[in-house]
Amino acid sequence: MEQRARIYVAGHTGMVGSAIVRLLQAQGYTELLLRTSRELDLRDAAAVEAFFAAERPEYVFLAAAKVGGILANATYPAEFLRDNLAIELNVIHSAHLHGCRKLLFLGSSCIYPKFAAQPIREEALLTGALEPTNEPYALAKIAGIHLCTTYRRQYGANFISAMPTNLYGPGDSYDLANSHVLPALLRKVHAAHVAGAAEVEVWGTGSPMREFLHVDDLAAACLHLMLHYDGAEWVNVGTGEDLSIRELAELICEVVGYTGRLAWDTTKPDGTPRKLLDVSRIHALGWHHRIALPDGIAAVYADVRNRF
Repeated sequence: MEQRARIYVAGHTGMVGSAIVRLLQAQGYTELLLRTSRELDLRDAAAVEAFFAAERPEYVFLAAAKVGGILANATYPAEFLRDNLAIELNVIHSAHLHGCRKLLFLGSSCIYPKFAAQPIREEALLTGALEPTNEPYALAKIAGIHLCTTYRRQYGANFISAMPTNLYGPGDSYDLANSHVLPALLRKVHAAHVAGAAEVEVWGTGSPMREFLHVDDLAAACLHLMLHYDGAEWVNVGTGEDLSIRELAELICEVVGYTGRLAWDTTKPDGTPRKLLDVSRIHALGWHHRIALPDGIAAVYADVRNRF
């Protein structure tokens, strides 16, 4: 990928897209094509095709998506399925029509079965039932993977897919109604610390195991794959390390300096019991994560402390 190549980062204002843009700019890539959702609605097929026809991007990082946590998925299931399907189909099809040299589609670890063997290998896809709390989003991401593989098979398109684990970092959402577990916990614990509250309510039992990857590490993985991988198989991106939600909450309390009690609301859903990715494939390609979870949370908290 030449440094003056025309590169479109779809979703550049989001957490993942903005991390990819920061890295590309730091690495000297100068011809970045960036459009906000107001400038280009990726759900609009005609608008997307017109953009590709006019700008002719050579490389595409498809990081645009409608995202959210358990509550958001449960409240807006049709939107999660419809919007993500439309975004993927429009961008992937237009990339094919207008001669894009390579496209990287960003999926999610939620594509895998709820009770997949751990750590989860790429081959586990479609071998069991999905986690119901994020099924619409997962189905859309599975469709995106198969769009890439079928366009490769039928048209010879060099379209690849990466499946990141749970992410956190700069640009994350801290909306308590729609955010994921780590940013939601960080904001809750911070608020309790500032208020001097005796306890913080946390959803579930605290027993589910989760893996967390800093978004800057994901950006580095995306660039690595764009430069060094042309395979048909999707690639897991994670740390290969996990911890329980209870351990995560305790770590966040330690980072924040909160000494109150964690009150677990066991009437709320836990979600998938464990979700740890097998990252042997991307390790074999020469990429490893660099940011340890305690260091990453501490860096993120410096921003949270200034915002709330």
